Amino acid sequence: MLVRDAMNTVVLTIGPTHTLRQAAALMSARKVGAAVVHDPDAGGIGILTERDILNSVGLGQDPDTERAHAHTTTDVVFAAPAWTLEEAAAAMAHGGFRHLIVLDGGEPAGIVSVRDIIRCWAPARQKVPA
Repeated sequence: MLVRDAMNTVVLTIGPTHTLRQAAALMSARKVGAAVVHDPDAGGIGILTERDILNSVGLGQDPDTERAHAHTTTDVVFAAPAWTLEEAAAAMAHGGFRHLIVLDGGEPAGIVSVRDIIRCWAPARQKVPA
């Protein structure tokens, strides 16, 4: 199975000046654990995850004043739609993260998470005779 079969194609994209509270509200409303942060001035794509927001709040920072750009991972590992789920899982395990932005033609086409991979693998694993 390939990343394109598992990825979520509804990508939440936010700007670097969104507050962490705004980002959290949007992520909650969309029921997603990560947002793509597009910064046209910096010319890059980053990712803000629920863990980034949690770490900030845990440090006592104010989610109403902290901006996404200060908590965005910009050293992102990108996946391709044609990667296997094994390749995506290996990249996540190696990098210690749970989300990959999927690029197609240089543009975000989706996000694949550990949860997405498990959903794809779980039914196949259950059918294996004991």
